[in-house]
Amino acid sequence: MRILIIGGGILGTAHADAAVRRGHDVVHLEREPEARGATVRNFGLVWVSGRTESELTATLRSRELWADLGARVPGIGFRANGSITLLRSDAEVAVAREAAGRADARQRGFTLLEPEAVRRLNPALRGKFVAGLHCSTDAAVESRVALPAIRWHLTTSGRYSFRPGTEARTVTRTAHGTVQVRDDHGTVHETDLVLVCPGATLSGLARELGGDLPLRRVRLQMMQTAPLGDTLTTSVADGDSLRYYPGFAGAALEELKAREPQALTAEQHRMQLLCVQRLDGGLTLGDTHEYDEPFAFDVDESPYEHLVTVTEELLGHRLPPVVRRWAGVYSQCLDPTELVHRARVDDDVWIVAGPGGRGMTLGPYLGEQTADLLNL
Repeated sequence: MRILIIGGGILGTAHADAAVRRGHDVVHLEREPEARGATVRNFGLVWVSGRTESELTATLRSRELWADLGARVPGIGFRANGSITLLRSDAEVAVAREAAGRADARQRGFTLLEPEAVRRLNPALRGKFVAGLHCSTDAAVESRVALPAIRWHLTTSGRYSFRPGTEARTVTRTAHGTVQVRDDHGTVHETDLVLVCPGATLSGLARELGGDLPLRRVRLQMMQTAPLGDTLTTSVADGDSLRYYPGFAGAALEELKAREPQALTAEQHRMQLLCVQRLDGGLTLGDTHEYDEPFAFDVDESPYEHLVTVTEELLGHRLPPVVRRWAGVYSQCLDPTELVHRARVDDDVWIVAGPGGRGMTLGPYLGEQTADLLNL
């Protein structure tokens, strides 16, 4: 089958990988010279720990698929490094203890650790905390290089073609029933199936095909440091992350929220600390959550100051210089029971968008799920 995929982010690329692995021919269009959206502006986390019980099977399967991709495409930098959520109060420890006592805790690889055990597992953590929740199933990839590496690998199949700097303009149907996609270079691509993966670009062709999609957009701010000069053996989160990941919901979390408000900056910007060490030694730190559009075109300095303060407290020493700051926007499905908005908008034309902050985690699974749904 001939498949045309519109959108070069993680969803488009994961769908391309699933299709090529099943023997189909794929043409992949991306309007920018290289994907510039949320896929390359995130942590590269494959995050099992905070997913809800209903998402767990999908998340663990996606982690398997990332591990498989890492074996096939070493350039993506997949590493099964796990994570530690560092806890700074008894109320946060209670949330972690509740999560570690649930029936699915073994699947997630949860272990509640005393400070000494945290430091044995990750000696770079020499700061102030009272416990740590270790999740052995969390993993990471290099988000800025993963997609080009995957595309290069797909090209070696002889059944994949990536067309950067090419924007799809119209999708029509021929008299004999196949689909035609015209791009902004005037090229007409005749194909059997179109998958539109627009990321956070919900106007233009996505709106023309699907109307006002049941999605909201979320803006976040992040930063990158110079190399740390030390090795973080796991990814790191702070206790504020318990408030934002639905897998930690429960009585203990409600008690935490009632007893311990976040720091003012963290509350105003809906913040958590997530920290991933890149392969070059630098740290990716974030993030904030902003939901009300129109989004500002500039970044706010106070969240960055908060991130530096919290990270230095947990590490026990000063951070290296910050070398990059950026903002990103992702789209999120409004239906909390769905992992993604997936809709057939015409015969042989589908839109897949809105995994929210789970895009990097769930991308390979969502590509596989679409392929199964469409009997590819």
